[in-house]
Amino acid sequence: MSRERALQIVVVLVGLLFAAGILPAIWGLRDPVHSDTGDTMQMAIYATLGIFLLLAARRPAEHRSLIAFAAWSSIAHGIVMATLGFEIPSLKTGFVAASAVLVALAILLLALLPPRGSSTGARPVLKAQPVR
Repeated sequence: MSRERALQIVVVLVGLLFAAGILPAIWGLRDPVHSDTGDTMQMAIYATLGIFLLLAARRPAEHRSLIAFAAWSSIAHGIVMATLGFEIPSLKTGFVAASAVLVALAILLLALLPPRGSSTGARPVLKAQPVR
């Protein structure tokens, strides 16, 4: 299997995982009094990112920065989750495990990411026409 094909598969899987964040976001909106508004907003952001990752999966080399953002933001989120997990004993198991999954997926995305400038099928740069 080629590196690009492996990247496409991982981007689709991460995109689907992130897009599934729409469900907790909707549940949070249905009962805002008893839900954590921060979690609801975070899930909405992840769902949006997931949809864009699914779109990027067709030509991942052309969407390198989006995939890198998804990976690095997942690492940042994973570090925060792990820290909270160690600080709040009741959250330790779930937060540490979830952060490990996020960081592992992010490292996989970064490892498969094509080098800069290796976009296949690059589109021509449009030059501005002088105004007459």
